[in-house]
Amino acid sequence: MLADTSLLTMLTTTPLFAVGLTLAAYLIGNALFQRLKRPSWLPAILIAALLLAGALALIGLPYATYQQGATWLTVLLGPATVALGMPLYQQLPRIMELWRPLAICLPIAATLAAFYAMAIAWLLGSSDTILASIAAKSVTAPIAIGITEQLGGTVPLLMGALLITGVVTIPCVSLAARLLRIDDERLIGFALGLNGHAIGTVRAFEISPQAGAFASLGMSLTGIFTALLLPLAWRLMEMGG
Repeated sequence: MLADTSLLTMLTTTPLFAVGLTLAAYLIGNALFQRLKRPSWLPAILIAALLLAGALALIGLPYATYQQGATWLTVLLGPATVALGMPLYQQLPRIMELWRPLAICLPIAATLAAFYAMAIAWLLGSSDTILASIAAKSVTAPIAIGITEQLGGTVPLLMGALLITGVVTIPCVSLAARLLRIDDERLIGFALGLNGHAIGTVRAFEISPQAGAFASLGMSLTGIFTALLLPLAWRLMEMGG
């Protein structure tokens, strides 16, 4: 037993263990996702998160220790988000055709995305820490982490909120498009990116490159809008309270 504990301690002292565990969970999750015929309600990232959580519980590795080792992967989120600028450039003429309606709906939708979650949590009696942690739930992770730290929330709770938001967004947008008889891939993609951040954007690219580009646009603009205005709105609420 002592030898097993010493081996685990030795493994967790290097970031390679956390990185390897994360990559293994994703590869297995993606394989299961493909085997299940790619269900929209069970994306590969959710399967991977469940597998990773189970692995951490099984080996008894504290989340804080794992998070320290997985920091290298978190650093890569920024460049990965910036790389989405390529499909935006490729679809620029189509984006310019809709820039007016998109500019009008973006601030309304982004504000509602933050407001309704905070309103529900507030009505349920949640603490300020929880409210600060879920306020940026519709923003892509690199930006959301910075916003949450600025508001005084907790990053682990934020990551859970991001995962739930992205997973729930996919069937909700699909259902809304079906009920409203919307078949324009540009609008569907924009809604997926605006509400479901990276997870919604991945789903949009599965629909078409055009939907993926508009999802990237929605995700990027929502991140910028939220990063600029949410901290200011939070400070005003604190002053008003």
